[in-house]
Amino acid sequence: MDILSILGLLLGFGAIIGGQHLEGGHLDSILNSVAFLIVAGGTVGAVMLQTPLKTFLRSLRIVVWVIFPPKLSAQQTLDKILEWSQVARREGLLKLEAMAEEETDLFTQKGLQLIADGSEPEIIREILETDLDLLEAHDIAASKVYEAMGGYSPTIGIIGAVMGLIHVMGNLADPASLGSGIAVAFVATIYGVALANLLFLPVAAKLKSVIEKRSSIQLMLIAGLISVADGDNPRHIESRLQAYLS
Repeated sequence: MDILSILGLLLGFGAIIGGQHLEGGHLDSILNSVAFLIVAGGTVGAVMLQTPLKTFLRSLRIVVWVIFPPKLSAQQTLDKILEWSQVARREGLLKLEAMAEEETDLFTQKGLQLIADGSEPEIIREILETDLDLLEAHDIAASKVYEAMGGYSPTIGIIGAVMGLIHVMGNLADPASLGSGIAVAFVATIYGVALANLLFLPVAAKLKSVIEKRSSIQLMLIAGLISVADGDNPRHIESRLQAYLS
């Protein structure tokens, strides 16, 4: 669990609510279901219009990484690579086929299977790097869905505010209601700007950082698998891959 993400969400929205209270305002004054519907619905609708279905669905699946990122460890990956190297040197490359079946990660499983099949190291590198590039590009595109939401929501918030003001102007005959009506109209602007800067843009940035970390570990994995396929000494492999641990 990413505690920093949880604390960031609580602090960000807590600061807005706390500031409203310290200024003598009431929470009810910034709660408006119609304004939220306009901003949230308009933002999601605009993003759905510009995004392919597969990318949009992927964005919904990976958003949980903000709180529950994939369990990735460079040290554990290095330990596995060294174990595969020792097994390959001691019992032969075919032994890695059984170890591949024990792996839950499809990328790792594919790499070990390629080695066990006797594929040339350069072929293994080409196949795995292509898979990595495609996976990274797909997930980065999914993270940009939230970046796009962060771009649209402030503008949709302004649209909501203008719609509210139009409604206020239509009721000028009732001066007593103008003040509260204008206040409600600008709640949509608050929603648009707050959601963009406290939720959508930070979520996009956090997802990109998670994807970059995963890609770094997978590059380490590729380098390690190539070394195993070449029959390199485990000590040399460890020295070569130490840089990834930092």
